[in-house]
Amino acid sequence: MKNAKPNYVIPFALVTSLFFLWGISNNLTGILIPHLRKALLLTNTQSTFVDTAVYLAYFLAAIPAGSVLKRFGYKHGIITGLLVFSAGAFLFIPAADSRSFSLFLLGLFIIGCGLTMLETAANPYATKLGDPQGATARLNLAQSFNGLAAFLAPMIGTLFILSGKEYSAAELAAMPVAEKMAYLTAEAASVKMPYLILGSFLLVLAVVFAVLKFPEFKEGTGGVSSGSIGKALKYKHLVWAVTAQFFYVGAQVCVTSFFIRMAVSGGGVDEKTAGYYLGVYGLLFMSGRFIGTIIMRYIQPATLLSVYALLCILLSGVAIFAEGKNVVLALGGLGFFMSIMFPTIFSLGIKDLNENTKPASSLIVMSIIGGAIFPVIMGKIIDNAGDDIQKGYVVPLLCFFMVLFFGMKGHQPKNSI
Repeated sequence: MKNAKPNYVIPFALVTSLFFLWGISNNLTGILIPHLRKALLLTNTQSTFVDTAVYLAYFLAAIPAGSVLKRFGYKHGIITGLLVFSAGAFLFIPAADSRSFSLFLLGLFIIGCGLTMLETAANPYATKLGDPQGATARLNLAQSFNGLAAFLAPMIGTLFILSGKEYSAAELAAMPVAEKMAYLTAEAASVKMPYLILGSFLLVLAVVFAVLKFPEFKEGTGGVSSGSIGKALKYKHLVWAVTAQFFYVGAQVCVTSFFIRMAVSGGGVDEKTAGYYLGVYGLLFMSGRFIGTIIMRYIQPATLLSVYALLCILLSGVAIFAEGKNVVLALGGLGFFMSIMFPTIFSLGIKDLNENTKPASSLIVMSIIGGAIFPVIMGKIIDNAGDDIQKGYVVPLLCFFMVLFFGMKGHQPKNSI
């Protein structure tokens, strides 16, 4: 019995639930961006500040999150992340009541800080809860439930947040003031119930993690973690992973954030139908994760990443130059082939880093700030092109070239000293 392998089934299952929960939050932004644009009368560029608030938090909170992990371990990092995430969700209630975009952005920023802690802890933790040889496949399995959230979140958002009612600037100007304010107030208020439920569930899960025992892993000699960001950055494959993740997340957020606007303008459908299309996109994303996990049993992760990146470049071109619903179909294809990119880049980036795993994890999570930068660039391109959304998709197209490079060459483990 002394040599019996530890049973990680329950810890892995609970950690996997975290991937689902932050997937719900991240994939609701595809609903929030067009919804808040309508409810708060924002421009395309202003609406992308929803992404900026969340992903700026990833950038600013990543190093503190790594410090918490290094000092207190994975379990306490997860509990802290759940509590912060919950606080941000609850802030949506006063934000909706006051129709304050600043308060919404603050809530999103706080949510982003909580997500940073959870991702910094859960991604490397999932790779350690089992056989090291299966680390990449295991992380893709856990991330598959993030993909499940990519399907369910737009469905939930479409049902409970989107009203299907949208008026032009001229129509709003012609409305009686009382009717206009009633419409805008009702639109803003629709976010309250989903975020109240989400915040409450997060508190319950934090209690579950607090009372149950979880294995802790100490890298380095003598059970003491001796890694650092400086030491981690000496590994070239980590530096390329951070760069690739920066561009990948930027591409994914661009595609998702403008999906509904593209479906409405390019596919000629109404807002509600576009929301359900976004759910189908999420379903393809989820399917890609599960299928990619299976394929990795036979094909090296880096090879599969390269093939998928090349296909994403081609599909981005279709999205730019095609017409009508073919554009939406191309975006659905992007959802499928982007699916494995984040976890694969992550696991290849922290490979063979030993005691530097935790600080390296912080750096890769920190690179998610790409999601704060590229959508704003895309929004400006669209505004400057007279609201031509297709022209904005040149941004994700270019981003996928960096992912292709990482899959072909940049992932190769090589210490620079």
